[in-house]
Amino acid sequence: MTNISPPLSSQMIEKLRETFGERFQENDRLSNYTTAHIGGPADGLIVANSGQELEEVFTTLWDLNIPNYLIGSGANVLVSDSGFHGVVVINHARNIKIDVHGKKPTVWAESGSVLATVGRQAGLRGLSGLEWATTVPGTIGGAVFGNAGAFGSNTAASLVVADILHPIDGKQQWPLERLEYGYRSSWLKRNPGQVVVLSATFELTQGDKAEIQARMSDFSSRRRASQPQGASMGSTFKNPEGDYAARLLEATGLKGTRVGGAHISEKHANFFINDNNATASDYWALIQLARSRVSEVFGVSLELEIELLGDFSISSKTLSGDRK
Repeated sequence: MTNISPPLSSQMIEKLRETFGERFQENDRLSNYTTAHIGGPADGLIVANSGQELEEVFTTLWDLNIPNYLIGSGANVLVSDSGFHGVVVINHARNIKIDVHGKKPTVWAESGSVLATVGRQAGLRGLSGLEWATTVPGTIGGAVFGNAGAFGSNTAASLVVADILHPIDGKQQWPLERLEYGYRSSWLKRNPGQVVVLSATFELTQGDKAEIQARMSDFSSRRRASQPQGASMGSTFKNPEGDYAARLLEATGLKGTRVGGAHISEKHANFFINDNNATASDYWALIQLARSRVSEVFGVSLELEIELLGDFSISSKTLSGDRK
């Protein structure tokens, strides 16, 4: 998304101070809340520590007609250097309930729950279906939003229902079909900012604990072997149908290409690493360069897997890039 609205007025800031008190923080840099450690300031920031707080915060922001954005773990988002004119809500609603006594075992988790933690807790109770999740950065809300997945499975494979907060209709339960899932896509991702994910319920299967633990260990080992360490957003581009973004980027000779403090990983070309105080402009230049090269060589238009927050209409960085 591109946010070019004006900063919140002094009257609106004062109203937010009155409403939220010390919970309302001003001009906090979003680099403190993203996995790539990138992002300018938000006009306002509020941490929600429970599902109830998350519901109350968004209901208030909608009533006040204030631009807003929800951040969970801060993965899969690139925040512009100019930041965000509105209120960013940090989702720390992390309650988890696991039911192994029902007709079918289920896991219910609030949207700020760490995806890997949910997968591990399910595995420890002998529940199978979320082993892949233990290798994926992000939260339950992010997974529901973007149909996160790995190792041949994804969120849609076990999700039963998502608890949704709608600005007009309030709390709703959306079954799997209503989320209209596709590859790294959903109705939520195609219509950002329309609703908020409060929690989700997954239906799992009872399995052998040792076998489940072995799968999780294998997935983790494979992930460590294939993906780089360091500050990044995760995968930058979606895989084109029948191919891999990393293969296309590597084939164009882009591995190691650097702009400012960011470079395309030598280990996995779909990971862009912040290793020297990179800016969002550095990242945006690398993204534009990668898209241009892949389109020129292969005729493929790479689609972003990450979300953009803020104004990216102006970049002062060259698109030529430098080799490491």
